[in-house]
Amino acid sequence: MKIALMDSGIGLLAAAAAVRRLVPEAELVLSSDPDGMPWGPRDTADLTERSLAVAEAAAAHRPDALIVACNTASVHTLPALRARFEPDLPVIGTVPAIKPAAAGGGPIAIWATPATTGSPYQRGLIAEFAGGVEVTEVPCWGLADAVQAADEDAVARAVAAAAALTPPDVRAVVLGCTHYELVAERIRAAVQRPGLPPLVLHGSAGAVAAQALRRTGRAAGARTGAAAYRGAVRVILSGREAALPPAALAYAEGRLLAQGSPALGH
Repeated sequence: MKIALMDSGIGLLAAAAAVRRLVPEAELVLSSDPDGMPWGPRDTADLTERSLAVAEAAAAHRPDALIVACNTASVHTLPALRARFEPDLPVIGTVPAIKPAAAGGGPIAIWATPATTGSPYQRGLIAEFAGGVEVTEVPCWGLADAVQAADEDAVARAVAAAAALTPPDVRAVVLGCTHYELVAERIRAAVQRPGLPPLVLHGSAGAVAAQALRRTGRAAGARTGAAAYRGAVRVILSGREAALPPAALAYAEGRLLAQGSPALGH
């Protein structure tokens, strides 16, 4: 079994790690676009061209499914990707987990990139799934870039700035950018208020991993120990095969993917 994931950068690590936990023996193809980052400011035509190129590089390895592990690409380019690859290659997009967050009651906050915050897309999801729930949209200036660079000080500053914009009584935070899931516990620590129930974080990695397995008709396997993580991982950076970027190994998800992966250096 082979699952491909695409993103502008290392935000795909969270979903890739979720796939690995569900099916340790699955081969993974991680295709990203460091030469074209960031994707957020690009117009739809430019973003579609880059997304298709990143997806083509992954599809060349004949995966069983392609996860678009990027909120921006999912919003703007999913129809083009599906038109190009389906039905032969199932394409799974990433949607902010607003529905399950709102189902737990409010108030909730949605942390997203400045380009996504207040966008018609996000406002549409709020209207559809969070009616009657108090929602605060929080623009996270610089957080995705800081995570991408594994810059601890910049991550701390960006998380603190976003936390300052988050109402103190929120019960849940939606992580509306895949990069944010890599620093989820730092976000929790910054937003959790003393005396309130534990904060619930809602990411998308687990859901998209499970959906990829459903689309391929394969069941998840149980972890049997470190030796079970034996699926090879192939990394493609703007069309070039490479090793995992050093910044990826700063995160637990990246280190998990590096275990027992003979293709990483190829």
